[in-house]
Amino acid sequence: MNKERDRGMAISVQGVVSRGKGEPVEVTEVLVPEPGPGEALVRVQACGVCHTDLHYKMGGIGDNYPYLLGHEAAGVVEAVGDNVTEVEPGDFVILNWRAVCGQCRACKRGRPWYCFNTHNAKQKMTLADGTELSPALGIGAFAEKTLVAAGQCTKVNPAIAPATAGLLGCGVMAGIGAAINTGGVTRGDTVAVIGCGGVGDGAVLGARLAGAKTIIAVDVDDRKLEWAREFGATHTINSRNADAVEGIRELTGGFGADVVVEAIGRPETYNQAFFARDLAGVVVLVGVPTPDMKLELPLLEVFGRGGALKSSWYGDCLPSRDFPMLVDLHLDGRLPLEKFVSETIGIGDVEAAFTKMEHGEVLRSVVVF
Repeated sequence: MNKERDRGMAISVQGVVSRGKGEPVEVTEVLVPEPGPGEALVRVQACGVCHTDLHYKMGGIGDNYPYLLGHEAAGVVEAVGDNVTEVEPGDFVILNWRAVCGQCRACKRGRPWYCFNTHNAKQKMTLADGTELSPALGIGAFAEKTLVAAGQCTKVNPAIAPATAGLLGCGVMAGIGAAINTGGVTRGDTVAVIGCGGVGDGAVLGARLAGAKTIIAVDVDDRKLEWAREFGATHTINSRNADAVEGIRELTGGFGADVVVEAIGRPETYNQAFFARDLAGVVVLVGVPTPDMKLELPLLEVFGRGGALKSSWYGDCLPSRDFPMLVDLHLDGRLPLEKFVSETIGIGDVEAAFTKMEHGEVLRSVVVF
């Protein structure tokens, strides 16, 4: 579909918009400004349908409707504004939602992956009537073109398929990074991953890449457990039929796993992760909870078990470092990112893709343009 046309200083494209909490999304006209200083206009080639987009639609992240959904994307830079040095027209890029500022206290301490002042495009994309849109994670890539901060564009090898590349923009990177960057998985470790959707399978793949000797996948869906085996899980536990904590302990000599990645974001599964780790082990929460959820743990157990309880923001990734490296590993045949793509769809199929995702029928549906 290509119905873009100039409207003064804005470009008209088709995009997927969520107008209200729980309402079906719709494809409608979106006006994209020409890039200003520090901004880039990107022609989107592919964008994955992520759970975060569904959270936006259902009001789980905020109520700044209407939202322009989509953020897990790759495409080609078409134009840049003044003072842009990171990219130039023609560059193939993965979009990221961590454009580091270089000036905040985290950046100045040499920890830019924690940047506390990430930024987006300053200009707003709008509906045809001028209503300002809130782009999902500052990107809004379920659209033929989108406007982002130039720092949200990470140049990578264009030999990778766009539908595969875009997945590094969110879920797959979050999972791989949760295992490697946040959890610090290394050779010989025992790892358990609770929740085997796209993020969880990314953690399985990351643990395998890091050299973990035992990788235990936990889910209530046998189909997802089979997917996890394809990404490197050495053992699986269907926690609908068996106790996940006891199962993980049995597979780790009675001790528990060195690193447990919780990729669901629920108190029940976090408790499982907490008690399934070894003494001095690490729990990594990469699943995103809803605002109403509460967690209760015995404080003596928190003290007595030692180790670390960590949250993983975007896999604690640094896009400029991690995206090119992972793309190169994929192109070398060492990272089967293409297995995450369950189907490619059109821009009008996003609502149906949400349903498939909720039913566990797909790892990722990817919109291609």
